[in-house]
Amino acid sequence: MSRLGSAAPPVELSKKQAKERLETAQQRLLRLRLLLGGQIGNKKIGPPLCVLFEGWDASGKGGAIKRLVAPLDPRHVRVSQFAAPTYDEKRHHFLWRFWPKLPGWGGMTVLDRSWYGRVLVERVEGFATTKQWTRAYDEIAEFERTLTAEGAILIKFWMHVSEDEQLRRFEDRAGDPLRRWKLTDEDWRNRDRRADYEVAVAEMLDKTDRPKARWHVIAGDDKHYARLAVVERVGKTVEKALTRHGYNIHDAD
Repeated sequence: MSRLGSAAPPVELSKKQAKERLETAQQRLLRLRLLLGGQIGNKKIGPPLCVLFEGWDASGKGGAIKRLVAPLDPRHVRVSQFAAPTYDEKRHHFLWRFWPKLPGWGGMTVLDRSWYGRVLVERVEGFATTKQWTRAYDEIAEFERTLTAEGAILIKFWMHVSEDEQLRRFEDRAGDPLRRWKLTDEDWRNRDRRADYEVAVAEMLDKTDRPKARWHVIAGDDKHYARLAVVERVGKTVEKALTRHGYNIHDAD
């Protein structure tokens, strides 16, 4: 559990400060995205960019994704959401269904849930055998090594929220007729098994954190901070990757 740490933000920001920094980070990301796509600069397309989100129910994944893609041209980014695999998808290796959603050179994809379901919900709920989910750590690591070896920029977020804050958000949703649909019986069952999920999350973070596929744990009790932290982290990671690939990031200034 040491990798998760606190769900409280490490710095205190006012709503106004967070908004101003978020707008600056979004504009920087927009320029970097245009550079990646070959729309500005030397007009050479950059490496694939894949941003992956996992996290607790009601941890703010949707809000963070919305702020991440809001400044971007919708033609230049694809958001893919993954739920439980279908009957046909179960006939294949568990990674099979993710390949078609991955970005090519010059492209960007945001994943709302991902292949980590194998070592999280499928592990905890017994949808995968012990042999299957224990083997999956190496399969996932090799899968991600394949992507990054080909040049992909892979950014992984775990959206962390405290148990008390999660309960508050659940109760808020339950009392709001326009947001009640976002809260399911499964969410409550998952919350009852939080201790089991904490063990699975800690092991996932420990076993699948690699130099080119780092996990970034985002303290999510403050939504404004969490959204800012995500957008700033993506921008900084893209800048480093482009520099490593020989791009002049000042073309995005």
